[in-house]
Amino acid sequence: MAYIDYYKILGVSKSATQDEIRKAYRKKARKLHPDLNPDDKEAQRKFQELNEANEVLGNPEKRKKYDKYGKDWEHAEQYEEAQRQQRAQQTGYGGQRAAYSGNFDEDTFSDFFEEMFGGQARQHGRGRQPHFKGQDLNAELQIGLSQVYKSHKQTLTVNGKKIRLTIPAGVENGQTIKIKGHGGPGVQGGPKGDLYLTFSIVNDTDFKREKSTLYKTVTIDLYTALLGGEISVKTFDGEVKLTVKPETQSGTKVKLKGKGFAKYKTANQFGDLILTYQIALPTKLSEKEKTLVNELKSLRS
Repeated sequence: MAYIDYYKILGVSKSATQDEIRKAYRKKARKLHPDLNPDDKEAQRKFQELNEANEVLGNPEKRKKYDKYGKDWEHAEQYEEAQRQQRAQQTGYGGQRAAYSGNFDEDTFSDFFEEMFGGQARQHGRGRQPHFKGQDLNAELQIGLSQVYKSHKQTLTVNGKKIRLTIPAGVENGQTIKIKGHGGPGVQGGPKGDLYLTFSIVNDTDFKREKSTLYKTVTIDLYTALLGGEISVKTFDGEVKLTVKPETQSGTKVKLKGKGFAKYKTANQFGDLILTYQIALPTKLSEKEKTLVNELKSLRS
C-alpha cells in the first residue's frame, strides 16, 4: 500500500487544528464533489482521497495513530498487541526481553508488521493470519430541503464506486447515517468498512424548518385584513385555501396541523405548518383614496 500524505491532500500543516482541518475539507469537497464533476474521473479520485484524509485527520484518535504509524495506522492496535506478545515470548525463551522503541520509518514498520502477523504466526503454529475490517469512510452529501420531504433513491459515487441508496424523508442538516459495507476493502479477507454519510441540507424553499415544524410568513392586503376574506397558501404538498377573519392583526399566527415537514423514520407522519400574517399597506394612494382614508380616520376618532 503506497503512503498517502493526508496533510498534503487537505492542504494543511501537521500542526493544523481540528477546526482548520474541517474547514479545509469542506472547501475542497465543494469543488471536487462528483455531482459537480460527473464525467471527471480525476476529480472523483481526488474526492475519494479527500474523504479518506478527512476520515483519518478529522478523528483525533485516528490522527494520532496516523502520525505515529503512517500508512499502517489502521493496524496500530494489532501491531502493539503482537509486540506485547512477542516481548512476553522472548522473556519466556531464555529470559531475555527485546526492547522496541516504536520509532520505525514506513518501510521498516511494514516489514516488521508482516513479520509479526505473517511469518511468525506460521512459525509458531498459530494458524491463519488475522483478518481486519476495512477502513471506514466519511462523505458529505449536499441536498436541497425539498428533496428530503419524501424518501427517494439516489445514486452516489463514493470510493470510486456507484452506490444506489434510499435517502430517508425527514433527515436533518448535519445528520450522519451509516451505510454498512461501503467503506474500504478488508485486510486478509476481513469485512469491508462502513460509509458514514453526513447530510448538508440547503434550504431551497421559502419555509423555515425546525425538525418537523415549518414556518412561513404570508402577506395579506389591508382590505382582507380589515374585512376578512379567502386566500390561497402554498404548502409543501400543494395549495390550500384559508379564511382570514375580519380585523386580523399583523403578526397573527395560524397553525395548519399535519402540513409541516416529514418526521424522520415515521411513515406518513408530518409536523405542523405555522403561518404568520404580515399586512401589506397600500402605496401611491390617489387623491380620492386619501380622502376616503381621512373620512375613515374621522369616523374612528
